[in-house]
Amino acid sequence: MLQSKLKRLTAFAVLSITAFNQLNAQEKPNIVLVLVDNLGYGELGCYGGGETRGAPTPRIDKLAAEGMRFTNMNMEPQCTPSRSSLLTGRFSIRSGTYAVPFGGLTDGLTQWEITMGESFSAAGYTTAYYGKWHLGSHDGRLPTDQGFDEWYGIPRTTDEAMWPGSTGYSESIMPPEQIMEGQKGSKSKELKVYDLTQRRLIDAEITRRSIAYMEQHAKTKKPFFVFTALTQAHIPSLANPAFVGKTGNGDWADMLAEMDYNVGQLLDAVDRLGISKETIFIFLSDNGPEYIKPWDGWPGPWRGQYFTAWEGGIRVPFIIRWPGKIPAGKVTNEIVHGVDIFPTLAKIVGATVPADRPIDGIDMSNFFLGKADKSGREGFPIWVDNRLQAVKWRHFKVHFYDQENMMSPPLKLAIPLMFDLYTNPMEDPQKPLTTSWVIGPVLKMIGEFEASTKQFPLIPMGTPDPYSPPKK
Repeated sequence: MLQSKLKRLTAFAVLSITAFNQLNAQEKPNIVLVLVDNLGYGELGCYGGGETRGAPTPRIDKLAAEGMRFTNMNMEPQCTPSRSSLLTGRFSIRSGTYAVPFGGLTDGLTQWEITMGESFSAAGYTTAYYGKWHLGSHDGRLPTDQGFDEWYGIPRTTDEAMWPGSTGYSESIMPPEQIMEGQKGSKSKELKVYDLTQRRLIDAEITRRSIAYMEQHAKTKKPFFVFTALTQAHIPSLANPAFVGKTGNGDWADMLAEMDYNVGQLLDAVDRLGISKETIFIFLSDNGPEYIKPWDGWPGPWRGQYFTAWEGGIRVPFIIRWPGKIPAGKVTNEIVHGVDIFPTLAKIVGATVPADRPIDGIDMSNFFLGKADKSGREGFPIWVDNRLQAVKWRHFKVHFYDQENMMSPPLKLAIPLMFDLYTNPMEDPQKPLTTSWVIGPVLKMIGEFEASTKQFPLIPMGTPDPYSPPKK
């Protein structure tokens, strides 16, 4: 399987380098992509939060003023699915990554999948991944197996930091999660147990390593791609010791203050290195907010949290800055989805998107760069786990299941619930849309997706390597 992947990547690299070489030096921007974990739409000051959530967010708010802020950015409603779709440009249901994995299954992306890391690396970028991965726990499925030159972070998720020291816990029964690091071509190594002490420290270290990588590569002739996957605001939402008590408003506000500080440190590094105009800086969340008290988040004007198809579960903050290229201070409500980021950045940097499989993302480069008024996307299907739970089309929403929150069972609806998000942003079932014509374009979208699975069947969750699509 490794040889097969190398052959595919070699051919892929030829295409990418050909496109890459057509760009001049000024058209090869660095990329810093900051992905935060379970931050709700309404948490930041520029999205109505900040001080109303106990902590101002001046650095991220300033980033929004310097870049383009999106009010209709959508992700998948869980951590693993959203990261998978972001990196591959494919809805996670295609990749067998449609839910957060639990024990007993081979977890993560198959090596057959092509990620942004692989595409940008083939196009001449140096690449690094720091932070939460959640797309594979073992060598063969870690970031350095998916196109990143180096990585540091946790392979799974932050709630596992609560295992050590909890009642009845034993390492002999369930080994603790480890903080890891690795280099491409070598086996990743375990550094230390990810416990509550390390949970408070890890985002500062992720930030430090991201900055060090930028400092190392800023003066070279090769552009860099740094994927900074911060672990906050995931439960337990605990701040670094330097921020404990800083706001006077509790753990959650202290954590929000630290997050804003860390993003500010990354921005300061870009500015200090004199590469602002040559760097695309992106900030977004992977899905909607936390649901577990006392760390529950806020979806702003929307209903719901992560693990649901409500707007609060999928609509997230998204800001992108590229001085002189992306209009500063612009706010847009055009529909964008996480799958669009890969093809959009690939077009901008001269990288290649795979042509041998369905890609759900849309190239938004003209829209991001202010050359088009519309995003090019009218809607998308929404899976929760492996259920097609809803479809969003323009400012309408159709739900096929009713599920209040992550702990409640999904109930199949006899008649779909339809909403106009302009007149009913809270998706109040007491105010359903009664003009059933909306179901027409929704069913068309579903039919087009199902037709695409005929040639490329969905990859089952837990599929081991080697994997290759069935031949038709």
